[in-house]
Amino acid sequence: MIPSYYEFFNPVKILSGRLAADNIPYELENLGVKTPLVITDPGVVQAGLLDVVVSGFSGQDSQIAAVYDQTPPDSSMDTVREAARLYRENSCDCLIAVGGGSVMDTAKSVNVLVTLGGDDLLAYGGAEQLKTPLQPLIAVPTTAGTGSEVTLVAIIAHKEKNVKVAMTSPHLLPRVAVLDPRLTLTMPPRITAATGMDALTHAVEAYSCLQKNPMSDGYAHAAIELVRDYLVPAVENGKKEENRMAMANAALLAGVAFSNSMVGMVHSVAHAVGGVAHVPHGVANAIMLPWVMEYNMQKVGDFYGELLLPLAGPETFATTPKQDRGTKSVAVIRDMNKKLYELCNLPITLKDAGVPRNQLDDIAKAAINDGSLTFNPEEMDLDQARDILEKAFG
Repeated sequence: MIPSYYEFFNPVKILSGRLAADNIPYELENLGVKTPLVITDPGVVQAGLLDVVVSGFSGQDSQIAAVYDQTPPDSSMDTVREAARLYRENSCDCLIAVGGGSVMDTAKSVNVLVTLGGDDLLAYGGAEQLKTPLQPLIAVPTTAGTGSEVTLVAIIAHKEKNVKVAMTSPHLLPRVAVLDPRLTLTMPPRITAATGMDALTHAVEAYSCLQKNPMSDGYAHAAIELVRDYLVPAVENGKKEENRMAMANAALLAGVAFSNSMVGMVHSVAHAVGGVAHVPHGVANAIMLPWVMEYNMQKVGDFYGELLLPLAGPETFATTPKQDRGTKSVAVIRDMNKKLYELCNLPITLKDAGVPRNQLDDIAKAAINDGSLTFNPEEMDLDQARDILEKAFG
């Protein structure tokens, strides 16, 4: 069913394939810039992944002006200010982000400060507060889950104010996203599993939340097929470039989908689990996804039923009665979680993830106040949040 009105926006140029990172200098030339600040983190440097990007600049007119490699797992205003200062001191004219979600959020936030001025993001927090284009940003993901290379969101902790500054704007979108399998080959199995389930959650919620539309549906469907075929193989054999390339594309496709259709209750609860109990986001999503699907079944069971086709393939879809397909989709995801638990000990329950039972009330309170809940097809109050958390606790 076509919604009466929808919007879809994805202007990011995508480079996907082996040696794609070698084309970054050419893309900078196309953008009319040539002195980038590279933003990354210590893990990327230690794994030798930054060298993959740096090697592409050999003999090129454009040259890396500076590298900021101290991005923490949860970035903050202090990090953004440090990187912005480095950008200014070295007369940079663009940014390259090489890393996971925290690096991407940091680079987007640095771009706000170096383009618009100041040293505090609070003035730009919220939706659509950025009114002018920012400096060119090229995003090179080293994980396959967040989809940040194609999203218009950045979230940064503001420790002085004890808040998280969330910004959403089309101007935050990178100009180019580079998917190069060489950049994800070193991901450990458990991180591969968690980030892959993050991508799956993005796609499932994009397909079933209130702002879904035909365009986002197509991206979500394609992402789910890739996760179905390649997530377990990527966990089993992370050195195979085909597996890594497929999962990188799955994460990107899911990122485009949820940037336009938004996410829902799984993310509301996962954000709360992460904030209160410090469970990694992909792990929390993997745990909560089947429970939330069951909770939403009465409202969007038909949508979940449609997803049985990309989740399990045509034979299972065809042989499952229509009224049972939604429930079967949940069962397929539970089976995937079990397989990942067997392969790399990816937690299946909140208890497995180290969440103390006495934190469930605090998590429930945080979940019902999370903005993602706005787009969920079913409403949730505090008692319902507490109930679903109890089920997921195990």
